[in-house]
Amino acid sequence: MSLLIRGGTVVTAEEMKRADVYVADGLIKAVGQNLDAPAGAKVVDAGGQYVMPGGIDPHTHMQLPFMGTVASEDFYTGTAAGLAGGTTMIIDFVIPAPNTSLLTAYDEWRGWAEKACADYSFHVAVTWWSDQVYEDMGVLARERGVNSFKHFMAYKNAIMVPDEDLVKSFARCLELGAIPTVHAENGELVYHLQQEILKKGITGPEGHPLSRPPEVEGEAANRAIRVAQVIGNPLYIVHNSCKEAIEAIARARGEGQRVYGEVLAGHLLIDDSVYRHPDWNVAAAHVMSPPFRPKENQEILWRALQSGTLHTTATDHCCFCADQKAMGRDDFTKIPNGTGGVEDRMAVLWHHGVGTGRLTPMEFVRVTSTAAAQIFNIYPRKGSVSVGADADLVVWDPKGTRTISAKTHHQKVDYNIFEGMTVQGVPSHTISQGKVVWENGQLNVTRGAGRYINRPTFAPVFDAVKKINERRKPAPVQRTSKAAQ
Repeated sequence: MSLLIRGGTVVTAEEMKRADVYVADGLIKAVGQNLDAPAGAKVVDAGGQYVMPGGIDPHTHMQLPFMGTVASEDFYTGTAAGLAGGTTMIIDFVIPAPNTSLLTAYDEWRGWAEKACADYSFHVAVTWWSDQVYEDMGVLARERGVNSFKHFMAYKNAIMVPDEDLVKSFARCLELGAIPTVHAENGELVYHLQQEILKKGITGPEGHPLSRPPEVEGEAANRAIRVAQVIGNPLYIVHNSCKEAIEAIARARGEGQRVYGEVLAGHLLIDDSVYRHPDWNVAAAHVMSPPFRPKENQEILWRALQSGTLHTTATDHCCFCADQKAMGRDDFTKIPNGTGGVEDRMAVLWHHGVGTGRLTPMEFVRVTSTAAAQIFNIYPRKGSVSVGADADLVVWDPKGTRTISAKTHHQKVDYNIFEGMTVQGVPSHTISQGKVVWENGQLNVTRGAGRYINRPTFAPVFDAVKKINERRKPAPVQRTSKAAQ
């Protein structure tokens, strides 16, 4: 079936213009004024609305086995919720247990994701090191469409990567033309602080941010940046939450280093007072890492997003219900880390970004879609409104409103971190692969319709980077032995 989106204003990261968009066979076929609808085509009236690329959430964790339980959201419910909010693609994470083959874990996650109703891709985490990991990374990059590898600098005694393995994996990424990404928190410091705080008798959720102060994030971000600088990698740092991390990224970028930063919608809008809520369940529902920060960090994050120090927005969507959070009722270190947001990211960013003048509509498109597509090498297939691109689109009603609530959201979790927030600016229609899957409050999705999206490596680009690095190296010093003298 073909589709004509008529009468809207097309918004991309580069321009805004009045145009119709014609879609057929899952692709954008034409963008222009006064396009004719072929016989039998569905027509969507976008008058007074914006037509934008569908959102790309580059950081989700559907169905994740973690901290003794499994995230409540699976790939079907999670991608459906994303579509309801205007997000048409996610990049999730394969996280192998230590000593588990990366390929075995990848195949397992691909199996779980077959139920997805929107397109998806995977970052793959390096949680240990061996010759087999080295080889698996090559297979994933060359044959499985993986061009990014994740490194957890936190979660000691679980999935934390020591510096020795971080260096080896970064070097392998450079060989493959893949981007290393990091969760930047000093895991040794976090573990030490957790034990000290528990000794003081602090066992509730308020202990969580105390054990992960901004300094542990800033230190790890700077360490990863300097490792990448020496190896010669670009670097992507996920969920930056504080001034210390922003300063490290800004300094590196000022020195000409290719460092890309991500920020979560939650960190832009929620502060650490939630951990002192009198209701334990509410406080525990907000436990995630890095934690929500003191309020003054929010303006710093917004300015970094506006200035280009931060490039993408995400959710770190990883849902655990109240009974799962209760695993840590007597010990905050055992509360499963994670919150939701894949359905709400676009609306809260529009309301608090575009609605306040912090972002233009074009900047909104860049930080919710285009930048992720470019950084992870799927642009212009994704993140654009152009002929030949996938017909993943959102028709955005800037006057539409919604009050966010766990009672009405589509996410499979019993709490919403944006509970009670009324937003102006919502999707009236979401189009995935050329099909209208969300229309005026009604979701019409097909289980298993989502496709795995290959992301090619940047090998040719990295070859040029390596040549530049070689030219920067000082010439070897020629020394004459005493015997020759």
